[in-house]
Amino acid sequence: MTAVTHRPLDDPFAGLTPLEAGEIVDRLRATFASGRTKSLDWRIRQLEGIERLVSEREGEIAAALKSDLGRTSHEAWFGDIAPTVGESAYARKHLRRWMQPTRTSLPLSLLPGKGSYHYEPLGTVLVIGPWNYPVYLTLGPMIGGLAAGNCVVLKPSEYAPATSTLLASLIPHYLDADAVAVVEGAAEATQLLIDQRLDHIFFTGGTEIGRKVMQAAAPHLTPVTLELGGKSPVIVTEHADLDVAARRIAWVKLLNSGQTCIAPDYLLVEKSVRDDLVSKLRTTIAEFRTGEGPTQPIVNHRQLARLRSLLDPAPGDVVLGGTTNTGEGDLSLAPTIVVDPDPESDLMTGEIFGPILPVLTIGSLTEAIAFVNAREKPLAAYIFSNTKAEQDRVIAEVPSGATVVNHVAMHVLAPQLPFGGVGASGMGAYHGKWGYETFSHRKAVLVKRAKPDLKLLYPPYSERDKKIMRRLA
Repeated sequence: MTAVTHRPLDDPFAGLTPLEAGEIVDRLRATFASGRTKSLDWRIRQLEGIERLVSEREGEIAAALKSDLGRTSHEAWFGDIAPTVGESAYARKHLRRWMQPTRTSLPLSLLPGKGSYHYEPLGTVLVIGPWNYPVYLTLGPMIGGLAAGNCVVLKPSEYAPATSTLLASLIPHYLDADAVAVVEGAAEATQLLIDQRLDHIFFTGGTEIGRKVMQAAAPHLTPVTLELGGKSPVIVTEHADLDVAARRIAWVKLLNSGQTCIAPDYLLVEKSVRDDLVSKLRTTIAEFRTGEGPTQPIVNHRQLARLRSLLDPAPGDVVLGGTTNTGEGDLSLAPTIVVDPDPESDLMTGEIFGPILPVLTIGSLTEAIAFVNAREKPLAAYIFSNTKAEQDRVIAEVPSGATVVNHVAMHVLAPQLPFGGVGASGMGAYHGKWGYETFSHRKAVLVKRAKPDLKLLYPPYSERDKKIMRRLA
């Protein structure tokens, strides 16, 4: 029986019925019930399969990403292939230790006895991938699911159709086809899968769609992990190295045309260095774009129209870019810098998710922290400063999914660190052991001997028994 259900993207209901969705999930549940996914050897083989898939098929993956997102082969390697291999290899090397039961101490009242907790797989889980990094952000969560010993239903994004179709065709050749199913299609297909009362749902995407996923899961009490977006701020103080800040901010902002959930969304720059930083950003962007066209590709007409609406009318002083191409074969937007936009404009109230960089002038670090904290909690907060006291303030005073000092977004590449949001930027975490734990149930185990079996524990209780029990509690 095939592990792949392919749905034409212009007709996501074609052939996919509630009955068929149920059959897919039932087949995976039968595999899980057989117990074969729980062994270390099986889990290692799946992780090795993911590594071989992205390594051996790098050319095909790069071609699909170019078709979907206009990415170069180097960008495909850096953004999707290398981090997937790194995440899987890290899990594979540490998996044996993660699977070991952890012993704990016990209170005196429970002695003699042994306490421990064990990680056991949840069962059959659903991973819903996004379109912006459609390999890494789809296979990455699945790494945690398979490492934990689950069966996985994979739902790639319909907005990256070439990559979705490629994953659907390749995965059965590298992973256990009775334990991993790829289902293509749009929102209707996702809803049919959620209705199967899966054991966990992992969603990566926008906040509004995340709310809908959570609402759809609620009637079934299906637990969810939501990896969402948010406006990740960059604070640049007068004590920053501006040349380094300009390079690192520009580099990450230009990656994937700014269509990155942890891209720098806006800058808060102290007045004394604002003009200097803006000048360096303009120069750096020009240098980084040497030999490239004036614009960067945007995924589709809808996203480009949304980005264009953020600039029309201009909410601030556009000092770089602002131009777009809307031809059928060239949906693109020039890297754009907007100085001091209206803080209440659409540009500043929603996640940008494109190559537009607002720069707001601030009078102090205290003002910057207050500005960030007056808004929804970001997926990441960045601080450029060579003063430890300023770094420590942002770490301590700005609630966010992560804080990065003197760089932008690089925490996502460290499987040793948890990755996740807080508040409107998401719930739950993954990467490394945190991904393994997300897809596991941490089960408490208490082992007692039959003897001794103290009579004072059982009623009726004498006054002496009660006094002894209080001392032991």
